[in-house]
Amino acid sequence: MSTSSVPHRETSGGATPRLGWALALLALAQLIFSLDLNIVFVALPEIGSDLGFPGQTQQLVVSAYVVFAGGFLLFGGRAADLLGRRRMFVLALSLYAVASLAGGLAGSPGVIIAARAVQGIGGALLLPSTLSLINTLFEEGPKRNRALAVWGGAGASGLTIGALLGGVLTENFGWPSVFFVNVPLAALVALGALFVIAPDPARLERRKFDFPGSLSVTAGATSLVFALVEGPEQGWANPLVVGAFVLAVVMLAIFAAVEARSADPLMPFRLFRNRSLTVGMTVTFIYMATFGVLPYFLTILMQTVHGYSALETGLAFLIPSLAIATGTQLGERFAGRIGNRGTLLTGLAIGAVGTVALAFGFDADAGYGMLVPGLVVSGVGQGIVWTAMWIATATGIAPQEQGVANGIASTTLNIGNAIGLAVFTALADIGTGGKTGHALRAATADGEFMVVMLTAVGMVVGLLVTLALRRHSATVLASAVPPESEEALVAH
Repeated sequence: MSTSSVPHRETSGGATPRLGWALALLALAQLIFSLDLNIVFVALPEIGSDLGFPGQTQQLVVSAYVVFAGGFLLFGGRAADLLGRRRMFVLALSLYAVASLAGGLAGSPGVIIAARAVQGIGGALLLPSTLSLINTLFEEGPKRNRALAVWGGAGASGLTIGALLGGVLTENFGWPSVFFVNVPLAALVALGALFVIAPDPARLERRKFDFPGSLSVTAGATSLVFALVEGPEQGWANPLVVGAFVLAVVMLAIFAAVEARSADPLMPFRLFRNRSLTVGMTVTFIYMATFGVLPYFLTILMQTVHGYSALETGLAFLIPSLAIATGTQLGERFAGRIGNRGTLLTGLAIGAVGTVALAFGFDADAGYGMLVPGLVVSGVGQGIVWTAMWIATATGIAPQEQGVANGIASTTLNIGNAIGLAVFTALADIGTGGKTGHALRAATADGEFMVVMLTAVGMVVGLLVTLALRRHSATVLASAVPPESEEALVAH
């Protein structure tokens, strides 16, 4: 096996191993990242009412985050590789803290949208740097798989805590509190990283940042995500949406041309010869276009169809979130026993069966109990796939390219979610036009039933894609990695 797949071990005499503390901080960072996705969502009605958002433009509070996070992910991955993983990790959390403070103090729609955009950039820097730290601190194989399972479990917990905390804080302290809660959390993790994670080593070789590539791909990805997010809201024929699609095509074409001629490209196309990365990022795209859209439609079912409050909706998400967290731990165990290919196949099969069962709970006259079996089974499958797909994207990648590889995978994650939501939201709304009252609620539930069934079909497609992975590839690679000391990976 090529030594490029062996994580780089940075030494500085006599450092005491504190990998447990490092993993705790990285998991807490992922919890913050996940928490922020849901905690603002449940506060949207009050934000819109208090700040005077006209019509449906309060959705921009969500869109601003999604657009900038999606557009800057590849840039964030490259920055982690070239400027330092710990450095970008701390910077990302600092941006989160400052933007959250600004969001909580916002007195107008413009300020809160700008704050959410900066939060999105912070998220784009945070996710690749966190993943690349895990993938270089923990050697490929069981140790890395276990770390990814802990990290994934924290993310699942963040979804639950976000929904619950968002409901509790909004109802008792007002919407600014959902922003303020991020400030001490992000500051604590950033400060802890300076003491627990070793400083980034000095770079012995000079590498270019590839600014033409960075600018073109960031502009292209941002425009694409903007068009996908705003298309369902503004209409696909809206000049702004059409213009964003055109700009995305032009900028991404420029990016491809720049990368083909660059001596040190932002995204080396040779990385795609790594079958594990290519299959992993494809599964990641499918994951977010299927599993990733289910919470949105569940929220619509609970709040719009059944009339749940924000707090009740948060409580309802407890069961699926616990199931997902359980699945992430099972994913780590399965990967060590049946290989990553078998783990992905198992997770996607369980997820598809559970999602079909879940669809039958999408009925205007059905209670929450009808959803529970599907939520549990689908959630376990989702957690298994979540752990396994990140193992796949990191397998066989050189340490100095972990950041950009994770940036690529994270970009497909974000774009998959945007495309999935755009397509499935349009399909779900087909039969709701002109209806009100119970008829509207019934039509909404029926449309969502069809969509959830289609997401199960998408999971089967992901299962077929996974067949391209080599059997037991992760296990074989793990056995080929020589045992190394875990010294000097973290600070005293």
